[in-house]
Amino acid sequence: MILIQIKRMDGTKESSAFKCVPERLTLGVTRILENMPGVVDVRLVQREPAEKRSLLSWEQKNNCILPEDLRDFYLTTDGFTLTWNVKLDNECVPLGCMTIRSVGRLQPLLQPTQVFSLPNAPSLADLDWEESSAECGLANASTPPHFDSRSRVFELDSCGGNGKVCLAYKNSTPGAVAQQSEIWFLDRSLCWHFLSATFSSYYRLMITHLGLPEWQYSFTPYGPSPQAKWASLYQPLTSRHEFSLNHSAGDSHLNKLDPIKAFKAKAMVTTPKKKPSAPCSLPSNAKSQGSSGRSGVVKR
Repeated sequence: MILIQIKRMDGTKESSAFKCVPERLTLGVTRILENMPGVVDVRLVQREPAEKRSLLSWEQKNNCILPEDLRDFYLTTDGFTLTWNVKLDNECVPLGCMTIRSVGRLQPLLQPTQVFSLPNAPSLADLDWEESSAECGLANASTPPHFDSRSRVFELDSCGGNGKVCLAYKNSTPGAVAQQSEIWFLDRSLCWHFLSATFSSYYRLMITHLGLPEWQYSFTPYGPSPQAKWASLYQPLTSRHEFSLNHSAGDSHLNKLDPIKAFKAKAMVTTPKKKPSAPCSLPSNAKSQGSSGRSGVVKR
């Protein structure tokens, strides 16, 4: 294990033989963090690449095929941890944390029942019913994983106790090799929330959100807790499609704009300005008569 300190507390950069490694692993986010005001002590823990036999052993043990992008990630580094702090009132406060468990710690979410557990003790499988997706706000989304044998779920990140990011193999058959996987977030109320279809997409999401506390709750209907919202000061500008086009008709709280009515050309009724009154002009014959008369007066 190699600890690469990107930036020290005093602001000086540390030389390292692996100077290009953080740039490749973090997609350049370390430079962004270095330039953010108040951010100090950016630390990247780099691990040696995992051996191919370790990946094959994991697949044989769990009867699952690792996704190709996750396999390539483990062949680059056996796990990933990047943390950064902020300086508040001359005190260093931990804030950002990005973590991907090593392949050796990629354990199933549902551990086997212990021998000394009570015979009628409830388990997560007892909470799994068909209506659970509707209660968690996933009635119109992708089918969430199950807690029973229908799914095989492995924990990628414990999220500091605020939930779990999981690699989920849905619709798995007992005895058959599971191949298709997705990334899901299990919140503290045991509701599933879809994050991404591939590990690469989830990795980019984690980097984009800078590993801020409870950033995964941005993909839930209720969002992060009030205690974690202060960290949005360091949140970069991100965009996400929050509302489906199929539900736009029922969203009464949305401000609907009709471009035809909004930008329709309207004839502007202008009030004519009053012009100053001018002396009445006489006809040409009257003018000639008047001029002749005046001329006659002058002759007299």
